Amino acid sequence: MDSDIREGEVALDFDPGARADGTVTFIGWIETPWKERGGTPRNLVQARERTEDPARLHLDPVYAAGLSSLEGYSHVVVLYWMDRARRDLILQWPRHSDRARGVFSLRSPVRPNPIALGIVPLLAVDQDKAIVTVGPLDCLTGTPLLDIKPYHASTDSYPEAVSS
Repeated sequence: MDSDIREGEVALDFDPGARADGTVTFIGWIETPWKERGGTPRNLVQARERTEDPARLHLDPVYAAGLSSLEGYSHVVVLYWMDRARRDLILQWPRHSDRARGVFSLRSPVRPNPIALGIVPLLAVDQDKAIVTVGPLDCLTGTPLLDIKPYHASTDSYPEAVSS
């Protein structure tokens, strides 16, 4: 992995994945058109630009009842585990940046806990099959699914937000 480090980047001297402080349960997996890391969009904007194909959230059937009443929402927050991302870089030098930046100032999947978040349109809920169809996502097919939450425009939106 060290050969993947760009100038200005800094890796931790330990594997954060080996220091398990708790556990998470994958509730299913995500189906997308993306089969290889090199061809996967880097963010949701790129995903929407590159395909109109929806993503499908395949839940373990034991969680199907949790989908009850979800169909009333226009958008959902999807949390997923970027299981093929490295976890040891604490400083990264993004290709679009003029300097190295701390991992917590980036949306990169390369982080101690490779949790990704996407807010996407909710297209369909099939509770019988435990499948939720949503707008395009920026992850590989087979990516583990952590959670689905309803998006509330009244409490989840910050129109005044800025980024650096």
